Amino acid sequence: MSSTETVLRMTVAALMRATGEHQDDLGRGLRLSQAQISRKQSGRSMWSLADLDRLSEHYGVPVPDLLCGMDHAVNKLAPRRRAGLIGGTQTVIHAGGGAG
Repeated sequence: MSSTETVLRMTVAALMRATGEHQDDLGRGLRLSQAQISRKQSGRSMWSLADLDRLSEHYGVPVPDLLCGMDHAVNKLAPRRRAGLIGGTQTVIHAGGGAG
């Protein structure tokens, strides 16, 4: 697998995390199945140039920025596309042992 393919896979994973999307969400946006997204993200299948164009449209990030690395691409996301809380919810554990 080329280093460009690795960068793209890592970038897609970072964009999914930053937007709170899962593979099935991305699949719907790209008109692909969750299984197809899984194969592309695991390296069993390659992202095509057409896929790259659809990723750009889906995330609102220009194609060249998708290939510059995950931090660069995530920084190009419009604020409205970012998840309110990246990576899940926060749980506060109080000294008494209860969560709140």
